[in-house]
Order: sequence, then C-alpha cells, then structure tokens
Amino acid sequence: MAKVGGVNMIGKWAFLIGFVLAVLLGAFSRTLTPYMVYALVVIGLVVGFLNVAGREVSQFLISGAVLVIVASLGQETISTVPIMGSVLQALLTLFVPATLIVAVKHAFSLAKN
Repeated sequence: MAKVGGVNMIGKWAFLIGFVLAVLLGAFSRTLTPYMVYALVVIGLVVGFLNVAGREVSQFLISGAVLVIVASLGQETISTVPIMGSVLQALLTLFVPATLIVAVKHAFSLAKN
C-alpha cells in the first residue's frame, strides 16, 4: 500500500470489504454457501495481488499466518459458540488465498535476487 490511488485503492477497498463481508457472513450464516466461498476467495486473491507490496510483505505474512493458524485451531476450541466458529471459517476463506498469493509473490521475488 505504498501509493495512493489507482490499483492500490482497489486493493485497500477489497481488503476492507472482504473483512467486513467475512465477519457479516460468518455472523449471520451457520454455513457458507459455495457462492459465499467463491466471493471470499476472489476477494482474497484480489487482496493478495493488489494490496501488499514492498516493506509490508513480511508483516502481512506473519500476521496472515498467525490469523490462519489461530482461526483454524480456534474453530474447534470455540465450537460451543457457533457464531464465532462461522466467523473464523469465513476469515479463513478470505485470508488463506491472500496469504498464499503474497507468499508465492515473495518467494518469486527472492528467487529473482
């Protein structure tokens, strides 16, 4: 998110919309329908491709990895609160593709150098 405007604004809005959408879908739906999953995955891919650049890569990968691990393990721990499990599942659906894309982009940039 080094520059303001253009493609970078799409990435910023995709992140914000994706996060809010994941929380809302998780809070108001016990299970994610295939269309909900596709929407969150596509938004996650957009976030991964457009939102993270330069110095932010390491911070995003660390926070993304922690979020994915905690959400994955937290689903079983918080199974008594179904809404929390659904929200964590929706966040996983958003952040796994985003984190994967950023990690692959970073690996390619390291291989070039």
